[in-house]
Amino acid sequence: MRDVSAQFLKRGPHPLGAAARLSRRVADVAGRLAQLLAGSPLAKESAVAEGRAFLQGMAEATPRTPARAGDPLNRLVEGLALSPFEVDLLLLAGMSEEHEGYGSILRSLHPRGEPRATVGLAAQLFCEDFEERFVLREMLELGPAARSGLLSLGDGPFFERSLLLAESLWPVLGGVDAWPAWLRSIRGPVTRSGLQDWLARAEVARARAALVSGQPRMLLIIAESENVALQRAAALAADAGIDTVRLALPHDRRVEAEHLAGLHALARGAVPIVRLPAPDGPSVPEAPEFREYPGPVIVCARVGAAVVRGPRPVLTVAVERLTASARRRLWEETLPELASSAPTLATRYGLEPSTAAEVAVDVRSLQSLQREDIGLHEVAESVRTRTNLAISGGVKLVRATARWEQLILPSEQSGQLREALDRLIHQARVLDEWHFLEGRPGARGVRMLFSGPSGTGKTLAAEVLAHALGVDLLVADISRVVSKWIGETEKNLAEIFDAAEGAQAVLLFDEADALFGRRTEVSDAHDRYANLETAYLLSRLERFEGLAILSTNLRQNIDPAFIRRLEFAVDFEEPSVAEREALWRCHLPPDAPLAPRVELADMAACYPIVGALIRNASVAAGFLAAAEGTSITGKHLVRAIRREYEKSGKAFPGVPAGVAAL
Repeated sequence: MRDVSAQFLKRGPHPLGAAARLSRRVADVAGRLAQLLAGSPLAKESAVAEGRAFLQGMAEATPRTPARAGDPLNRLVEGLALSPFEVDLLLLAGMSEEHEGYGSILRSLHPRGEPRATVGLAAQLFCEDFEERFVLREMLELGPAARSGLLSLGDGPFFERSLLLAESLWPVLGGVDAWPAWLRSIRGPVTRSGLQDWLARAEVARARAALVSGQPRMLLIIAESENVALQRAAALAADAGIDTVRLALPHDRRVEAEHLAGLHALARGAVPIVRLPAPDGPSVPEAPEFREYPGPVIVCARVGAAVVRGPRPVLTVAVERLTASARRRLWEETLPELASSAPTLATRYGLEPSTAAEVAVDVRSLQSLQREDIGLHEVAESVRTRTNLAISGGVKLVRATARWEQLILPSEQSGQLREALDRLIHQARVLDEWHFLEGRPGARGVRMLFSGPSGTGKTLAAEVLAHALGVDLLVADISRVVSKWIGETEKNLAEIFDAAEGAQAVLLFDEADALFGRRTEVSDAHDRYANLETAYLLSRLERFEGLAILSTNLRQNIDPAFIRRLEFAVDFEEPSVAEREALWRCHLPPDAPLAPRVELADMAACYPIVGALIRNASVAAGFLAAAEGTSITGKHLVRAIRREYEKSGKAFPGVPAGVAAL
């Protein structure tokens, strides 16, 4: 055991001094308890005599150590303005946590056999008359130790109630970084890379000064998500040189969690950073008041999702997305190995610095395994993993694999798609250097309309764009988004937009006319709420910071107000003969055993079908040939095409010349 302890202590500095000084103070209380037992009528009983001897031995054997102002206990005393009386009560309440011998003695003295001190025992130890007993009761009911949750009482008659110390606080007083299991401490590195401009802003500078002053004030950090707010708050505190603890308060036990968070932070000499939970339904969570905490606190919440009450002064800091130049600097500092690709990474991924740092750890670890240089592909894989949010039921995640060569389109439509990509890629120059659309919400987003018959490549084009950007494709399921319940559709839409922005994904609304349709005259309450949904959708689409695509078979059904807000409207028409031939060659892989006499030009000329049907027919012909053990012949292709016509309910044009009738 001695060897194990030595190895543990070699890992780094360990606050044994604080633990030793705490033990000394408990030993002083043990000595007073030994004197109390010596005067007890039961002092001569063997059990009592043994207990008194143990207590006296601990009081004499525990080394004397000078007190220090920076000890956790002294931080609590100073921060909560505890009286010496309350300090004695605290030490008595924690005795059983200090040594198993103390616990055994306290169990023998407890009326219900609990290994704890009672109020009655405290009265016998520390009170000499009725007036002091009244002070004891007042302290345990109304004193700062009781108000802060530092000390509480068990059940039963007052003087038989157990003295209870705040959960998991005793190890902290001894220098151990312990937390209650249900009060989650959020750990992880804090980085300021890419945040230089944000930290230099006037409102952030005021917040930094408020932290440094140490005055009781609430800093409310609001962002598009509570996690982003938490990361910025940690960076702000690190920039101010302030120690912090980051905590996630649970939905239930709110008051108890608030007390514990304040006590644990105070004992550690740290400022609490509290992440509010996301709103659950229409109710908005209340920010903790921390009435008894003597210093500044930081509360992190998403925009519009915090109710602030109480007398503590509030200073609000709004968090905006990093600019393209800040993102470029972030990637240059975080991944200097890919500094030349920093502009591309800045355009693709609007990550927070802490997430970018995690991505850097991933790709460097991969580099050490494969002994090769890292590139954009490795970064894309890590970003996909690190930003993979909990996708709601109304969204389907598609890992984009389609490439440009698989998309057969006329030059005009293809040019529009590439122009949309350029609009995303060159934002740093146009928006940041040339200052176009300065200050306009959603300026970094690109909104597109894909319209045309089914099977003409609208979804494929969306996947190609996502693959070109190195991100995923999120496809919104309109049938699961729209709800008959008032307010539910807006809630579902908000989750979808937030998921797309958080996951850095391309967002596709397929069959968008069901959601983006024309507004109607208001004849009843249903129409009014439907128009409200449309108004919300217009606003959120306009503020979307990413690539959003609306896909429809019926462009005329889309509300003109949406079309005015789109940067691109691409019409997907049925393919020409030349395009159909190119589609046949695209969907029949080079490794497929195509019979020499098959003329794809004849197939393209004879059958005016769209790309999706050509793909289906190509695959079906492959299976027909495999079943017969032959190459893919014209007969196989024609048979597969006939079935596509039958499924579509259209008349089959017949068999081209040179292909035997089936």
